[in-house]
Amino acid sequence: MSTQDLVPSPVGPVDVEKAEAALVERYPRLVRIAYLVLPPTMGRNRRVLTAHALVQRALPRRRVPGPAVPEPRRPEDAVDPGYAYVRGEVLRQALVAGLPLRRLAVPRRAQLPPLLPQVWGLRLFPRAGGADKLALDQLLSRLSGPARAAYVLRGLERQGDAEVLRVLAAAGAPDPESALAELAALEDEEPDLPAPAPAAPTAPAPRGGERPERVAEQAGPGRAPAAPASSAVPGPPPAPAAPSAGPRLSGASLLESAEFDPCTLQARPGDLLRRRQHGRAALVGVVALLVCGALLGLPGDGWGRNGAAAPSYARNPAAEAALDPAKVKRVAAAVWPGAVRRDFSVWPARGELAGDAPLLRRALAVWARPGGAVESSATPGTPVGPPMGPPQLLFAGRVDAARVVLFHDGLRIVRYAEPVEGSAGAALDFARTDGAEGPEAAAVVVTRAAGNVRYLTAPWVTGTSVRDLLMPGKEPWTLGRDARGVTDAVPSPALAKECARWNTLQVADGSGGRLLGDLGELLPARLLWGPPDRPVDATGREARESWSRTACRLTTVLGQGVRSVRSWRFARQTLPEGAGRAAWVCTRAETWRGTGTRVLAQFLPPDRKAPAALAARAQDAPACGVREPRVLAGALWQAPGGGWYVLAAGGPDVASVEVKGGVAARAEGPVLAAKAAAGARAELTATLKDGRRMPALR
Repeated sequence: MSTQDLVPSPVGPVDVEKAEAALVERYPRLVRIAYLVLPPTMGRNRRVLTAHALVQRALPRRRVPGPAVPEPRRPEDAVDPGYAYVRGEVLRQALVAGLPLRRLAVPRRAQLPPLLPQVWGLRLFPRAGGADKLALDQLLSRLSGPARAAYVLRGLERQGDAEVLRVLAAAGAPDPESALAELAALEDEEPDLPAPAPAAPTAPAPRGGERPERVAEQAGPGRAPAAPASSAVPGPPPAPAAPSAGPRLSGASLLESAEFDPCTLQARPGDLLRRRQHGRAALVGVVALLVCGALLGLPGDGWGRNGAAAPSYARNPAAEAALDPAKVKRVAAAVWPGAVRRDFSVWPARGELAGDAPLLRRALAVWARPGGAVESSATPGTPVGPPMGPPQLLFAGRVDAARVVLFHDGLRIVRYAEPVEGSAGAALDFARTDGAEGPEAAAVVVTRAAGNVRYLTAPWVTGTSVRDLLMPGKEPWTLGRDARGVTDAVPSPALAKECARWNTLQVADGSGGRLLGDLGELLPARLLWGPPDRPVDATGREARESWSRTACRLTTVLGQGVRSVRSWRFARQTLPEGAGRAAWVCTRAETWRGTGTRVLAQFLPPDRKAPAALAARAQDAPACGVREPRVLAGALWQAPGGGWYVLAAGGPDVASVEVKGGVAARAEGPVLAAKAAAGARAELTATLKDGRRMPALR
């Protein structure tokens, strides 16, 4: 089996809380895994401390994103996603720690002695075992790092060969198959190794009442389609793979014994004479550090001149001018009413701290040289380099518990934030804005805190309100703004864990209402409705009703640099057996960088309260866009009477639709409904009115 043939486990997004719960609950087991995978040549004391350090560093700093649309789940995937993620991080760091240090290469963090935990004056090691433990320890010393990891996964985690290959590949092992081959070769050489234990073929099955997830929703009677049929209508699930032959090298009982438990330790003193010498040297070093600190006059009461910026790396007149707060461009408030364009270039400088030169100096310095303590982020495709010249100041003021500065340099919006109290926690965010005009330059995110978001609105915005996309019949409620143009806090769907509501910002600019959605970036995305050649803002009744059933799909494009999202009903279809009239909707998310566009074809069942079901999806496809407005999608659907049908629909330019394979049918016009068996597989194609053939969206 090749690792290229293996489908990675569809582990969804993992929250920090879930990962922490898994780490705390299974901490002894994770430390045991790290201890066994680390090379025995490190010595028992260092292996113990390194194992604890690797597990403690496995906790993610923020939410770990998963695949946009999860792949089908297998029985072995019924493992806690938090534990699967933490275990993978532990294995990855343990494999890195076992790599040899090279003279000219920069050592990686896992290859260095751990900073924490540290135990001074004592040496810690697990309890000594018997001859079996010694034999197993010698066996592990003869294996490579990936082979040790495979041995532990098979013997301790009870995993089959297929899942071992997946976990090793995800952990960054260079050649997982060689690791299993190394185990097989070693067993052939040593026939008297510990007796094998029966291997569990996969992870435990899902808990009672749960079913393995599929690629698309399985529709019940009269509900949404059972599975996507963009290019192929799904058939019966493939026969389950035969379970792995199981590890012939095991020693599972020894792996779970106290001899390999780095959480149950013995303590002995280290070298007492060397400790005394090191203590004297440390005392001399502390005295020297105090003297140097007094001579240099280290600041200790707040931000320095350049704040959290790194040391200067160049001296250049143009670069120095870009970092001079006195040369920052400020647009007067009377400029925008007479300007030809309405974009960020005519935004006036606002905020009570617009004249705070030290704050602006720190913001510009951190922008040019962000230090290691600065939390920096950028939307995909956004350059993060220093300003090319003096930027334009949009805002500088105190919002919530932070001082916020917003700059614009013609290509990017740059947000700098620092806490009002203390001198730690500076943040720097970048977002592309090239070509932004009108509604696309109507608002910028100022702060995110406690699940809420605040916007700074353009000077031409006359009113702001909040509209919940999931409640199309409810009128928007007014959102207050202060004199600087900063709105009140509103719950953000980008920070929510569940799709219970989807708040959007509706702005009025004198020419109509504009709908903007927060997708986790500095600039909210514009929400549109209609065909590709004539979209309008999604404020009408028909647009709101459609968006109320498709809004939750916006989670698939969070943080992707989305400029606008347009939804379009490209077909209506009368369902068989008198089930009613359904609709097909195409949703296209355009990005600021041009690439990375995502297209979703969704099926809306007759029940207006039922959410849309995903029928097809594509990445970087021209379908449903200005260049290629046509689209074809299909799905397998179960009627209220229990019968199964292949449903397909295309745009207005489709002359006929044909399905081949498990179902053979042809229909004139843009829609098709053909009787099928449950789980049938088929290929969809369409013939356009000009005679060209068009495949289904994939």
